[in-house]
Amino acid sequence: MNESGASSPDRLLDLFHGVRLTPTQRRIAHCLVRHAGAAAYLSAAEVAELAGVSQPSVTRFAMALGHDGYPALRRRLRELTAAGATDPAAGNALQRAVHAEMENLDRLAAQLADADRIAGVGRMLAASRPLPVLGLRAGAPLAAYFAYFAAKVHPDVRVLDDGGSLLADRLDQAVAAGATALLAFVLPRYPRETLDALREAADAGLTVVAITDSPVSPAADHADVVLPAAVGADLVFDLHTAPMTLAMVVLQAICDAAPAETQTRLEAFESSAARRQLFLG
Repeated sequence: MNESGASSPDRLLDLFHGVRLTPTQRRIAHCLVRHAGAAAYLSAAEVAELAGVSQPSVTRFAMALGHDGYPALRRRLRELTAAGATDPAAGNALQRAVHAEMENLDRLAAQLADADRIAGVGRMLAASRPLPVLGLRAGAPLAAYFAYFAAKVHPDVRVLDDGGSLLADRLDQAVAAGATALLAFVLPRYPRETLDALREAADAGLTVVAITDSPVSPAADHADVVLPAAVGADLVFDLHTAPMTLAMVVLQAICDAAPAETQTRLEAFESSAARRQLFLG
C-alpha cells in the first residue's frame, strides 16, 4: 500500500538532485521517497529503523543535504508535503490510483526531455550481441515483455528471469558469447538475487543499465546507467505503468540506433508471419 499520502515523491527527489550520496545515504533517501507523507512526521530514530541504518547515519544524511540536523530536514519535508497536498476526497480509491499513474507518466515524460541520453542507451544496448535482459520476481514480466518485442529487431536477446546458481552461469555464457551490456528491471521489493546479479555483471565487464523505480533505489549502487520510472503503490499490488512505458522507449532507442537493420528484420518477420498465417488481422 502507498504510504506517501497526498505528497509528491518527485518533490523529495529534488532535495537529492546534484548531491553525492553514499550507499547508506541513498538507502535513507529511498526510504523517504517510499514513505514521503509519513517521513515528515517521523523521528530520526524511526527513519533509521525504516531504512535499516543507524540514527547517526540519518543525522549525517540531513547534514549532507545542507541542513543543521534531522529536525531541520524534517521541517523541510513538512513544507514539501504541504506544497504537494491535494484534495484527498477527489475521486474514489481506484480513480486516485489511476491518477497517480498519470502523474508517474508525466514525470517520465519530463525526464525524456534529454533525448540524447536515451539515444546513447539505445546505441549501447543495440551493440551488445547477445543482449541479456534481467528481471526477477516482479521484474520478470517486464523483462519478458521487452524481450518479446526486442527479439524482432535484435538478433540475440536472452531473458534472465530465473534466480539461483543458473543465473550466474547464464551471465557467464552471455559474456563469453560477446555481450557488452545488460538491461535489468529492478523493481520493489528488490530481490537480493537481482542485486547480486548486477554486481556479478559489473565484475564481468558488462555495462549495466537499470530500469528501476527511483534514482536512489538500491540498483543505483550497481548500475552504470539508472533510468527511473516511478511505481504506483496505491493498490494492494504495485502498478508498473511507467516502467513498462520506459521499457518501450528504450526499445525505440534501440531501433533508432540501427534503422536499416531494424527495418530489414521487421520485414523478414512480417513475411514469415504472413506465410505462417500467425495473426488474424
